[in-house]
Amino acid sequence: MPTLSKHIRSRNPSAIRLAGIRFAGRRDGTRALNVAIGNVSLPMHPAMIRRLHGLAAPESPFCEGVVRYTPTVGTDETRRAFLNVLGASGLPTQGLHVLVTDGGSQAMELVTLACCGPAGTTEAPLLLIDAAYPNYKAFAQRLGRATVSFSRLLEDDGRFTLPRPEEIRDLLSRHRPGALVVIPYDNPTGQYYDHPTMVQLARLCVEHDLWMVSDEAYRELYYTGGRPTSIWAISEEEVPGITGRRISIETASKVWNGCGLRIGALVTDNLELHTRCEAENTASLCSNALGQWVFGALAGLSHEELRAWFHQQREYYRPMMEAFAAHTRELVPGVVVGQPSAALYTVVDLRRVVGPDFNAQDFVMWCAEEGAVDLDGEPWTLLLAPMPEFYSALSGADNPGRTQMRVAFVEAPEVMARVPVLLAALLQKYLKRPAVLQEA
Repeated sequence: MPTLSKHIRSRNPSAIRLAGIRFAGRRDGTRALNVAIGNVSLPMHPAMIRRLHGLAAPESPFCEGVVRYTPTVGTDETRRAFLNVLGASGLPTQGLHVLVTDGGSQAMELVTLACCGPAGTTEAPLLLIDAAYPNYKAFAQRLGRATVSFSRLLEDDGRFTLPRPEEIRDLLSRHRPGALVVIPYDNPTGQYYDHPTMVQLARLCVEHDLWMVSDEAYRELYYTGGRPTSIWAISEEEVPGITGRRISIETASKVWNGCGLRIGALVTDNLELHTRCEAENTASLCSNALGQWVFGALAGLSHEELRAWFHQQREYYRPMMEAFAAHTRELVPGVVVGQPSAALYTVVDLRRVVGPDFNAQDFVMWCAEEGAVDLDGEPWTLLLAPMPEFYSALSGADNPGRTQMRVAFVEAPEVMARVPVLLAALLQKYLKRPAVLQEA
């Protein structure tokens, strides 16, 4: 048979999808509650739903059944929609260039190509902040780019801490990265990067001549009060030299609940980067025309309407996340539960509950492949995202992800209330397995 490439032979499913893939092979009637992936179950904005339902309406460009390519850069309306959303957050939009992409994922790939050199050369790697969204590393590997990272640590009180600026500065000097990726409303941790923190990181980017990439998929999902943070809130007066090196990654997936539309955008204040990325993306022809039409409905909405939607989304997630933390601590004594102040994720760390040989990935795979407990007279299991893959700077026993799992708040509150119950029961059953007892 022909030989597969070394790269493709080395690939394994993402930690975010792995549990779901393993569970799909079960045939024992067990049901799964999947909180491993941010697959939001809420309806989209009403204006987007009207577009979806009206694809055959006379005003729809698809009413006659013709679906043409759009320009590679995206339709004018869709690009205006992304800028209108930014404006509704009180952010300046003058001088920003928008390239519509296949979800935020394609924007990540383009950024990595545009800002980083090939692995194994002296050109700049991509700098990540661990625990980091693992798709960045996966895309870098796909494209033959290197990554480096520094780590945050989860304290016993559930808060993540960043290293001191001196430590970050030392890493920048040693590795000379091409771009820093920041997720201000963080995936996977739920950490919120406030404006002073963003300014501090922006100054480091200017000082070390980096592109600053801000993944703002969850912008407006923050639970701290005040105004939203953003790369576009950083002024030239605060950080001289920041203009022209800023990039944000946008998406219809999260705040707008349109995961399957696969519509995102690369937004920048650098015209050359925008033009070159558009040229690179001509090989992909264009993004989903139907998805662009649906998301484009936001272009015509007032900022007041959009801000009302932001408030509604925040008020949906906040109490659910607080209830989860309290219930999990009650049912799993000693557990460390993150205190998310943004996005729709939290981290559960079992380091104070289990022994040093515990492996979160093994536990998650056991839950997916054979674990089950009775819930309301039916066998249920829980699908989580194990976190070793979210850390690159540390490995083996030093990897904090060994005992950590990410939980995504993607089901209704009454369904999410079952997650602590399932976690406690499945963990108890897992730790009582003969194999675990023998190892102990």
